[in-house]
Amino acid sequence: MVKTLLLGMLMLLSVQACAHKKDEALGLSNVTVLIVRHAEKPAQGPLLNARGEQRAAAYASYFDPLQLNGVSVVPQRLIATSDSKDSSRPRLTLTPLSQRLQLPIEQPYADNEVDKLVKSLRKSNQAQTVLIAWHHGHIDKLIAAFGGDGPALTGLPKWPESVYDWLIVLRFDEQGQLIESRSQKVQEHLLPGDIASLR
Repeated sequence: MVKTLLLGMLMLLSVQACAHKKDEALGLSNVTVLIVRHAEKPAQGPLLNARGEQRAAAYASYFDPLQLNGVSVVPQRLIATSDSKDSSRPRLTLTPLSQRLQLPIEQPYADNEVDKLVKSLRKSNQAQTVLIAWHHGHIDKLIAAFGGDGPALTGLPKWPESVYDWLIVLRFDEQGQLIESRSQKVQEHLLPGDIASLR
């Protein structure tokens, strides 16, 4: 009798754990996550340089709408690294697009808190397309937190210091699991000289 009761309780806990795990991923169910590095920076200071301001301005039309393999998508949620004394560039990169789409820029996490960001998206995201602007030194970790492989996507061991014109596209299935075969790196071709960047 005790064994039967214990077995029943274990089965119930197992079912609940599976259901909880499934619920945790629902925020990424059939979602497309777009990741960009913040736009170009000056030698010193927390802002964008002139070219970075041009890229940020160009993003307003580039992402409204973004053409991906013949399909138009528009971000419904904008997320940037939280401002610090060293950089407000991720927020500034999305500001023109934010104004155009009339969407707020969410900044709940610092650049090293990628696991917290992904956990929150898995738990409570409602948007079908999410655009994230981050610092390049943490983008591979961000991709890994989503279940992907940054070096495999970019073709390089780490995101190059000189590259500002890559867009990472991550696609998720109904269970909120990353579809690696449908994820990709896109060369933006937004500004003169972009086509000469590393690929």
